Amino acid sequence: MKIIGSAVRAGNIIEYDGKIWRVVKHNVVSPGKGSAFNQIEMRDAKTGTKNNVKLRADETVEQLRADQKEMQYLFHDGDAYTFMDQESFEQVMVNRDMIGDAADFLTDNMICTVDLIEGEIVGVTLPQSTICTVVEADAVVKGQTAASSYKPAVLDNGVKIMVPPFIATGTRIVVNIEERSYMERSKD
Repeated sequence: MKIIGSAVRAGNIIEYDGKIWRVVKHNVVSPGKGSAFNQIEMRDAKTGTKNNVKLRADETVEQLRADQKEMQYLFHDGDAYTFMDQESFEQVMVNRDMIGDAADFLTDNMICTVDLIEGEIVGVTLPQSTICTVVEADAVVKGQTAASSYKPAVLDNGVKIMVPPFIATGTRIVVNIEERSYMERSKD
């Protein structure tokens, strides 16, 4: 199905220059002079290489229809991540490039959505959020207000994010995986 350049969004799988690409990020830019365009960052479904492209509204690309299947993350060995089909219990290995930076948030038994085109994996999508434990957080600086200041913290998976000043070491928090940002304290 053909779509216009301004309609391309993150998560779309498109055909561009004869290759299959998964859109990682998009940003609609409206310069002061000239027409608006969609700046997209995409990853080659086969090789994992990244490419940045500007698509104008009058350009069209082919959006591919992918089958989606829920799979359970099991483990990784280097850059090879192993997932298991929930129905057939078949295991498949996926390269880290196919998952992207979100791979840092994979936890044992996490259910992920795998995109397939003609039986070949073209992308892996993690849930929107996950629960992590803060293992290192700076002390609160007296006089700072919660509304305007955030402090750096290190999570149990090694990822550094910014958290509100009331978050201390050992606190379990909900993290937005795509944006790598603090959402709220965990309720469990």
